[in-house]
Amino acid sequence: MPLLRFDVQEGRSPEELKKLLDSAHEAMVEALGVPASDRYQIVHQHPAHELVIEDTGLGYPRTRDIVIISVVSKTRTPEQKKKLYALLAEYLQRDCGIAPTDLMVSIAENGDADWCFGLGKAQFLEGLL
Repeated sequence: MPLLRFDVQEGRSPEELKKLLDSAHEAMVEALGVPASDRYQIVHQHPAHELVIEDTGLGYPRTRDIVIISVVSKTRTPEQKKKLYALLAEYLQRDCGIAPTDLMVSIAENGDADWCFGLGKAQFLEGLL
């Protein structure tokens, strides 16, 4: 926990996807202090015509390398979020060659009652985590 969903244009190799996921996880561990074994990631690949990610008035060019990361997480501080955004941009550029302008991140927050990791239990509420 957090849960990350990656939306990318289809065509990346399994090795490229592994680098992307590993780099993002490294940023999560460093920025949010989650345990290294706390890893929940889902990749969705789309044909180019299914991803319309345009400029929001900031002048950012977008390429076929665009990565949209949607994060579902317990509440985080603004400082943690800013650190996460910066580290994601840095690590994805360093490890995957993805330009920081080709990264978009959105965080949706929730609480302890909103997670079940299996067995039909609310592990946070039941003191199991």
